[in-house]
Amino acid sequence: MKASLSRILVSGLVGTALLLAGCGGGGGDGKAQKAHGDTTCDGRIDGTAHVTVWYHSGPVTEVGTLAEQVADFNKAQKNVRVELVKLPEQRPYSELVESAAASGDLPDLLDFDGPNLYSYAWSGKLKPIDSCVPKSVRDDLLPSVRQQGTYAGRLWGIGAFDSGMGLYVRPSVLKKAGVRIPKGTGDAWTADELTGILARLRKLGYRAPLDIGLPYVGKGDEWNTYGFAPAVWSAGGDLIDPKTFRTADGFLNSPESVRALTVMQSWSKAGYIDPDKDEKAFDKGRSVIAWSGHWRYPEYTKVFPGDVAIVPLPDFGQGTVTGMGSWQWGITSGATDGDAVWSFLAYLLKPEQVHRMSVANGGIPATGSAVKLSPAFDTGGGEHLFIEQLRDGIAHPRPQTPAYPAITDAFGTAFAKIMLHGAPVQATLDQAVKAIDKDLAAHDGYPQKGS
Repeated sequence: MKASLSRILVSGLVGTALLLAGCGGGGGDGKAQKAHGDTTCDGRIDGTAHVTVWYHSGPVTEVGTLAEQVADFNKAQKNVRVELVKLPEQRPYSELVESAAASGDLPDLLDFDGPNLYSYAWSGKLKPIDSCVPKSVRDDLLPSVRQQGTYAGRLWGIGAFDSGMGLYVRPSVLKKAGVRIPKGTGDAWTADELTGILARLRKLGYRAPLDIGLPYVGKGDEWNTYGFAPAVWSAGGDLIDPKTFRTADGFLNSPESVRALTVMQSWSKAGYIDPDKDEKAFDKGRSVIAWSGHWRYPEYTKVFPGDVAIVPLPDFGQGTVTGMGSWQWGITSGATDGDAVWSFLAYLLKPEQVHRMSVANGGIPATGSAVKLSPAFDTGGGEHLFIEQLRDGIAHPRPQTPAYPAITDAFGTAFAKIMLHGAPVQATLDQAVKAIDKDLAAHDGYPQKGS
C-alpha cells in the first residue's frame, strides 16, 4: 500500500482496517470477449502477484464471509497474494475512493455501489473487463448483473449478488380485510387499488398500514432513488432522458412523474405511512404492508413465520417496476496485473462461493448456478419473485450515466421534501431538474471518451 494511502487510513477517515494476506487462483473457460482496446487480461500471471482489495464495511456476516473467502483462496494456490482492506460504507467510502484516485492510491480491486460504476468508468478509475470474463461466466450471470456492469458497450463491473424489491404483506390480515393477494408481476395492485387497500386496512384498525422506511427517506440518500424511482418508471416517467442522458427536463418533471409522486404524497398526507421511528413498523404489527427489499426477508419471516408474502410494487400505469443493482467489483486503472485480479474475482463467482455470500448477507445470488443452490430463491421459494423480476425485465437499472451522483442527490432530496414536508410536487421536481441539468452542463453532458 502506498504511503499516502496509509496516511489516509491512519488519519481516522477509514477506521479499522482488516488486512489479510494470501494467494489465489482463478478459473474459467478461457473464452473471454476482448473489446477493442481492452488489454486488462492477457491470460498470463507473471511471477507471484500481489492484489489489494478494498471492501465497504457492510453487515458483519458479509465482511466476515469475504475475509474467510480471501483466506481460503490464498491457501488454495500460490500465484496470487491478496490483501483485503475494509473501509467505511456510504459517503465516507465514496469520498475515500475519490481522494485515492486523485493521488493514484486506488487498490487493484475495488467494490462500489452499482450505479457509481458509470462515473468511475467515465472518469478513468476502472479498466474494462471484457477480456477477463469467460463466456461461461458471463452467460451464468443474471441479466440484471450484466446490465448493471455495462457502460458504453463494455463490461466494467461484476457482482456476486444483486438486490430485489417488493411489498411484504401479511396474508392473514389481507384475507380478513377481503383484499386479493397478487400472484406475480402480471397482477400487481394498481396504485389506486393500493390506496383503497390502505383505507380498508385503516378501518380494520391499522392506523398507518404502510411502512416505506420513512427514517431513511428523511436522510435523502440512496434509498430514495433505489426505492422510489420505480414509481416514476412505472408511471411512464424517468429521472433523465434515457436515450441521450443529456437532460432531465421533460422526464423527471413530466406529467407521469408528477402523477406518481402525487399519489405517493397523498398516502403521506392521509397518514397511511407509519413514521417508523423504531424501524419496526412491520415487525410490531403496526403496518401490514412494507415497501422494502430482500434484506428484510429473514427478519420478517422470523417474526411472522408462515404469514409473510412478497408481492410486486404497485403499478402506477405502465406495469410494475422494481429497483435492482447492488455492490459490484471493478478492476481499477492502476492494477498492474488484470489476470491476477480476475483470478480472485473468478473464485468469488464460483457457484458455491456466490451461494456462501448470499447465505451470509441475504443478497440475491448473481448467477443461475448459485440460484439452484438457494431454495428460497429457486422456483417455489419464498423469495422467487425477486429472481422473476430480475430475469424478466421488471427490474429497472438506475440511470447508466456518469451523471448519476448528481441525479440521485437531486431526486433523493426532492422525494424527501415531497413525502415529509408536503412540498408541491411539480415545483419540487422542476427544482431537481435544474440541479441535474446544471451538473450535465458543467460536464458538457459527460461525452463518452474514445477508445
